Amino acid sequence: MNRLAIPLQGAQMLFVAFGALVLMPLLTGLDTNVALFTAGFGTLLFQLVTKRQIPIFLASSFAFIAPILYGVQTWGIPSTMGGLMAAGCVYIILASLVKLRGDGFIKRLLPPVVVGPVIIVIGLGLAPVAVNMALGKSGDGSLILVDANQALIISLASLLTTIAVAIFAKGIAKLMPILAGIIVGYGLSLSFGIVDFYPVVNASWFAIPNFVAPEFNWHAIAFMIPVAIAPAVEHIGDILAISNVTGKDYMKKPGLHRTLCGDGVATIAASALGGPPNTTYSEVTGAVTLTKSFDPRIMTWTAITAITLAFVGKLGALMQTIPVPVMGGIMCLLFGSIAAVGLNSLIKNQVDLSEPRNLCIVGVTLVFGIGGMAFGIGSFSLTGISLCGIVAITMNLLLPLPKPATESGNPN
Repeated sequence: MNRLAIPLQGAQMLFVAFGALVLMPLLTGLDTNVALFTAGFGTLLFQLVTKRQIPIFLASSFAFIAPILYGVQTWGIPSTMGGLMAAGCVYIILASLVKLRGDGFIKRLLPPVVVGPVIIVIGLGLAPVAVNMALGKSGDGSLILVDANQALIISLASLLTTIAVAIFAKGIAKLMPILAGIIVGYGLSLSFGIVDFYPVVNASWFAIPNFVAPEFNWHAIAFMIPVAIAPAVEHIGDILAISNVTGKDYMKKPGLHRTLCGDGVATIAASALGGPPNTTYSEVTGAVTLTKSFDPRIMTWTAITAITLAFVGKLGALMQTIPVPVMGGIMCLLFGSIAAVGLNSLIKNQVDLSEPRNLCIVGVTLVFGIGGMAFGIGSFSLTGISLCGIVAITMNLLLPLPKPATESGNPN
């Protein structure tokens, strides 16, 4: 591979990840340029920790969309970033435990009966927000931002395009359904005349990303820590996937402890700068599968490209002009897909919901998480995802396994 080919392939990998990468900060109110910078910086840190052995790219984690939206509305961006740094520390703690005790304990602590319903809660917790935005309203439904009829046309076009590309597209285009949905929805928005280019005109070409320093609030920290459960499990699945693609066992070399630690360090660094938490990107793994580009140096150039684009002020301003219905249409699929991943985890691992123990764990977790149950002692309180995550883990540890499950070796 010549010297020019590696940087070009690196830029191509960023193009594959771009739609998902910028959608997350757009939905949560974070800065898209900061997200670009922290994705690139986080990937470089991951490569440092893992000795640049894995062809993988890290960027904005969708699992944190609901918690970040809640955190920003409740405590503000700085405190939310402090909570996300604590979530990153959970990765490092898990990495240390894997190093000391092997990866078997993760399956015992976080079996599918725990992880499945928590992921479902993360996906469905913001379903009303997605519908409100698809109808041209603000996330809470209090403001009408776009005419309802126009908004419905735009959001459905974005949604249907995303679905069509995900199902019918071939080759590398199949890996970019979100970007395709944004492009079609944005084009319709232009035809309706609802796109305001004033921010782009006034933005400079070169601009320092709007970095935000974290603040540490115990409420935000307690809320965010359990959220790390889902992406930690997702991380293990992504490492197994890229191992299968390249034919190398990254669980052994550099080791799951290093990859988890690298993901944690990347998330801590991103949060320290005001960016969304990082996670390994399945879209990029899919692109690696198609192109057979297994050289980790390609991801180094993907990261460098992301960092470079982060300083283009007009790019960030252009992202901010995307109308609400465009994002709302894609969110209808996105949040449902996250919930479906949790449901698939229960099905694939054959979690028997006719078994009272499993039914109790899943049922209570879903109702507490989606219903917004809150427990509080004095100024300390737990609610939503944080509460249901802790409840699911606690019930799994305390409730006795049924004898048939123990005899058959079923971990649930």
